Amino acid sequence: MTALLGAWDLMEQPADVLLDVQWTLVLSPTPGEQLPGSRAYEQAHLPGAWFADLETVFADPPGDGGRHPLPELGNLQSLLRRAGADPDSRIVVYDGGNSMSAARAWWVLRDAGLTDVSVLDGGLAAWQQAGGEVTSQPPSPTGISDIDLSPGHVAVVTASQAGPLAQRGRLIDARAPERYRGDEEPIDPVAGHIPGAINLPTSENLGADQRFLSGSELRSRFAEAGVDDGGELGVYCGSGVTAAHEILALHEAGIEALLYPGSWSEWVRDPSRPVAIGPNP
Repeated sequence: MTALLGAWDLMEQPADVLLDVQWTLVLSPTPGEQLPGSRAYEQAHLPGAWFADLETVFADPPGDGGRHPLPELGNLQSLLRRAGADPDSRIVVYDGGNSMSAARAWWVLRDAGLTDVSVLDGGLAAWQQAGGEVTSQPPSPTGISDIDLSPGHVAVVTASQAGPLAQRGRLIDARAPERYRGDEEPIDPVAGHIPGAINLPTSENLGADQRFLSGSELRSRFAEAGVDDGGELGVYCGSGVTAAHEILALHEAGIEALLYPGSWSEWVRDPSRPVAIGPNP
């Protein structure tokens, strides 16, 4: 079953809860700086959408678990309560267009036990291209709910499992090729990749319009790389955000995969873990 929703579909059947997850990576934010996602939300968002900051709602502060550890869910639960959500609410998430941060939200919401979660394919840009209205006004609370979230509804890959999984050829590195090869590393202190992991950049999940390729096109892409649904499959990126985009693409191709939440930013915190350089696994 697809987790993607087109703009026209959302217009015809509005969501019970709409979450705006516009976000831009800030490498060195100034203390107290308003993050770009919130600024973008204030300028334009879908009517009725609640802003959900990826850094504080869908991730915890950086630590031993990497740059974007999975959240404790308190902030997400508070937000959903203000939005009047219940366990059966139809929730739609979106970002500015490429669905990278929206996919992380989709993954976390499912891990929190919510089952009816979709991503607006193409995000805000697709909505506006379809003639959808936007606003700068935040929504008014429709009533406080008592929704109770709990983590762990989706299996994950740990650091101790990632290495052996890669050696079996079942770990995907979703970062850009130059980071996988170790040519450059603009964020983390060590360049390279987990030995044995294959590189399938998330950017290749999308067409020129920044929407996901069709399910058949995605199946062909993964099949060419030798990826199928035959056994445990893991995905990592820099910090566990864009890896969720790859997991969503795999889902659309009919292949289920597990997230390594800590990803490269956690892997390189332990200098005893091996690192590979170059284009080969």
